[in-house]
Amino acid sequence: MIIDGSNCVLGRVATVVAKKALAGEPVTIINAEKMVITGNPVSVVKEYRTLFEIRNIAKPVKSPHWSKRPDLFVKRSIRGMLPRRTERGTEALARIRAYIGDNGMKGEKVAEHNNPAAKTITVLELCKALGWKG
Repeated sequence: MIIDGSNCVLGRVATVVAKKALAGEPVTIINAEKMVITGNPVSVVKEYRTLFEIRNIAKPVKSPHWSKRPDLFVKRSIRGMLPRRTERGTEALARIRAYIGDNGMKGEKVAEHNNPAAKTITVLELCKALGWKG
């Protein structure tokens, strides 16, 4: 299954992808950097910055690791919805691929964001605010 992530809500897509991967279906996400996170952009950036600060304060080996690269950021969000420390969750995560851009593929829309009044921030904008230089 190929999912086009442009203008789709990250959390809603993540739940669909996690269920498909747990069912044994390989899932590819294209345009991962164009996915949106709903909420006040300033608050969203502030919340994720605290995750990065926890890693710097605590022991880095045991701290949570969040990537600044948009495709890995999306995959990490999906990982949070899979069972931990089980072979089933590890195999499901291996079935998931996320890409920046469309790579010439066509995908279907899942959970598209359609509320123009809501405040949102794209994954690309968030990753750049967190320090990604790509």
